[in-house]
Amino acid sequence: MSHGQLLVWGLLALIAADALLAWSNHWAWVWAGISLWGLHLAMTQGLLATMVADTAPQDLRGTAFGFFNLVSGLAMLLASVLAGVLWDQYGASLTFVAGAVFSTVALLLLWRRHRNPVSL
Repeated sequence: MSHGQLLVWGLLALIAADALLAWSNHWAWVWAGISLWGLHLAMTQGLLATMVADTAPQDLRGTAFGFFNLVSGLAMLLASVLAGVLWDQYGASLTFVAGAVFSTVALLLLWRRHRNPVSL
């Protein structure tokens, strides 16, 4: 399976997990959401780092990983703050809905990039 396909399937698992966690009120559905979240992590946890290693020139690989980790850390910080504010102000359901929306946007951007690749 290609990295792109694995990323798409991982995002679909995350969207499904977020949807289940946002709208479930029975323990079985909550466990299904948690399981899908775990499946998403299993599919994507090391994927982006692998994609960096595969695309970065060998002499710039350390710089590429440093930049990737910087951007990932900043994105995680921003996402965590936003999730905390949403959870505090509006509750858990809206927080998971927001996660599903952001994941859907990422999926659509991947689809658009695949259909119209940008040449550098």
